[in-house]
Amino acid sequence: MQNKEYIVALDQGTTSSRAIIFNQSGEIAGVAQREFKQHYPQSGWVEHDPQDIWSTQFSVLTEALTKSKINSSKIKGIGITNQRETTVIWDRKTGVPIYNAIVWQDRRTAEYCRSISDKGHGPLIQKKTGLLIDAYFSASKINWILDNVKGARKKAEKGELAFGTIDTWLIWNLTNGETHVTDVTNASRTMIFNIQTMAWDDELLEIFDIPKSILPEVKSSSEIYAETSNEILSHQIPIAGIAGDQQAALFGQMCTTKGMVKNTYGTGCFMLMNIGKKPVISKNKLVTTVAWQIGKEVTYALEGSIFIGGAIVQWLRDELGIIKKSADVEKLASSVEDSNGVYLVPAFAGLGAPIWNPDARGTIVGLSRGANAAHIARAALESIAFQTVDILRAMESDAGLKIKELRVDGGATQNNLLMQFQSDILSSTTVRPEITETTALGAAYLAGLAVGFWKDIEEISKQWKEDKKFEPNKKTKTKELLEEWHRAVNATVYWAENK
Repeated sequence: MQNKEYIVALDQGTTSSRAIIFNQSGEIAGVAQREFKQHYPQSGWVEHDPQDIWSTQFSVLTEALTKSKINSSKIKGIGITNQRETTVIWDRKTGVPIYNAIVWQDRRTAEYCRSISDKGHGPLIQKKTGLLIDAYFSASKINWILDNVKGARKKAEKGELAFGTIDTWLIWNLTNGETHVTDVTNASRTMIFNIQTMAWDDELLEIFDIPKSILPEVKSSSEIYAETSNEILSHQIPIAGIAGDQQAALFGQMCTTKGMVKNTYGTGCFMLMNIGKKPVISKNKLVTTVAWQIGKEVTYALEGSIFIGGAIVQWLRDELGIIKKSADVEKLASSVEDSNGVYLVPAFAGLGAPIWNPDARGTIVGLSRGANAAHIARAALESIAFQTVDILRAMESDAGLKIKELRVDGGATQNNLLMQFQSDILSSTTVRPEITETTALGAAYLAGLAVGFWKDIEEISKQWKEDKKFEPNKKTKTKELLEEWHRAVNATVYWAENK
């Protein structure tokens, strides 16, 4: 008979907070979700109210327990996974944030990052952190808050302020201000954490003018950090796992062997490859990140980001009006055999890895008189797969590894046409798992390992089950299609650079 005990994953995302309760078989026993308000005070600025993040996250935790009729005494541990890089600074005494959370998408510090780059700090920062200088990461956001909130720098130097990514902010609140910690995966996204020494780096702190006193203690991804406060829940529950959302998804997909790769198809796409126990610094404009740390053992990953993935389908729906709902895109795109020579480069927010051109803008090429809505829909879907191939080839080159299969998750993976084309164009197997909530599952697994809910990774690996496997169609003219795609990308870059 199965033990009626559970693990809760708190999945704090960019637009909503969720709580998912998992049983020992890794199945979902309860779930609750709540969206919260996005703030756009100026063009390119994106903020969240940290109190909204905390209140929605706490309310979905209690709601999931109530709805599933599970007593908190049956919860053996809490795992946390979160939107990464988003930055909060608060007063240690009052616990009140001194400014809104600056979200990972925020571009206000782009100019400041350019000035850091112009001083020649790029190679040192990449060597120490695995990251490319960009407003995306936390360091420049911290610097902005300290410089732009009255009296913040003075307070920080006196040790009166605390900085945290969202995992840190949630734990501070869950423990009623008793615990100020983060894990190695979130720390590795700040641009002030040295992934070679696995510690905050004094030289980087000096470059970004950040006092060490505000930083949380860095822990592994799977250990008991603290227990929830008596004032929060009726039973004290160990908080025992933390991982940034993409690293959690890599673990939830059980990509625990060097060379295994997962791609999450959301608004954008995030691809991570397990590169083993030594960090590899990318020569192809990818970032190197900490995948997780269990015990003393650190695992690293290469990561590539596609800015516009599933968002291209929303654009077809909302701006072009050629579909009524997102799910309709598969039927429309399937009504034609191919894209009829149409290529769509969805550089609406610039091009991410491995091009990194922030000035690029979306382009459609190859239009003829016979091109119609179905061809454009098909070209839009194919653009997601093409971008994925470009990142994967860059990863293979950096890591010196050839991939055998791609594990996929996220909303767009329900689109069988896209998944089949992805397999064709990659010339390798694409595998969709039964449980696609891999981000929350990864956080639950990390917490469960720490409290002995699951014995080891081997036991967890047996729970991973495939839903559908897509094998490549040998008849697909992969080489020609990719050559044409790269011509389209080059046209997009040319347009951006020749103003």
